[in-house]
Amino acid sequence: MMNHMTSLTTVAIAVPLEAELVDRIRSVDPSVTVLYEPDLLPPERYPADHAGDPAFQRTAEQEARYWDMLNSAQVLYGFPNESPAGLARVAVENQHLQWVHAMAAGAGGAVKASGLDQQTLQKFKVTTSAGVHALPLAEFAAMGILNGYKRTAELVRDQQAKAWPALRTPTRLVSGSRLVIAGLGEIGLETARLARALGMTVSGTKRTLEPLEGIEEVAGNESLPRLLATADAVVNTLPGTPYTENLFNREAFAAMKPGTVFVNVGRGTVVDEDALLEALDNGQVSYACLDVFAVEPLPLDSPLW
Repeated sequence: MMNHMTSLTTVAIAVPLEAELVDRIRSVDPSVTVLYEPDLLPPERYPADHAGDPAFQRTAEQEARYWDMLNSAQVLYGFPNESPAGLARVAVENQHLQWVHAMAAGAGGAVKASGLDQQTLQKFKVTTSAGVHALPLAEFAAMGILNGYKRTAELVRDQQAKAWPALRTPTRLVSGSRLVIAGLGEIGLETARLARALGMTVSGTKRTLEPLEGIEEVAGNESLPRLLATADAVVNTLPGTPYTENLFNREAFAAMKPGTVFVNVGRGTVVDEDALLEALDNGQVSYACLDVFAVEPLPLDSPLW
């Protein structure tokens, strides 16, 4: 990729990254300089921990070196300190910045939280790691569907209480049921693959309307309410944008069949959380499995716990 971007000569690694992966970046084009100073980055707690150990603190000298490194590069691998504030600072201070690559599959929320105006944002490109997380997120979605159908939370509660109910609510069969996926991108298609392996029929939404192998119907977001009315389970994979904010609102949940299982592996802002809570209370949604929330970490007083 860098062979076609000769003006981008210096890449700074702004987040924790394994040395062997840095070497892979260097091997793409020897003419590109890659700045990587591990002592300026938080230690990883596990592979792909791009936030690093929260207890890590730079000395004043290290902090100065960190920002000098970032401000000398045309390309940043990761948001500085993995934070919107870090993005805002480097966007203002680095007059040569042309490209920032985000570790997440979606960066819209972080860019919005940076508070940068459109004039500043137009000076550089922001790309994301969309697709990298497709399989783990699809597996999470499949877990959510299975947990909802098989009432796993009730089983765990009974096990912890050493309870043997005389009458237990029957579980549901996944095979033969219908899944609607909002967002048939990389994550959505991988989720569809796993769902079909479980015997589900899959439909979903996509900006580009084109036939997709194994998908019964592909429709635009304007057709989402109609699709929701057919679903036994719904998975959202959509990113957070002005167009998807609160897409799953009261009207969307009302369009679902009573007892629908709902999973969100997209962005928290796509769901009106008050509307979701109402749907859970009235039984329109029987179970919700949420990987993301509008506010993270989730406040301790949130009823979504």
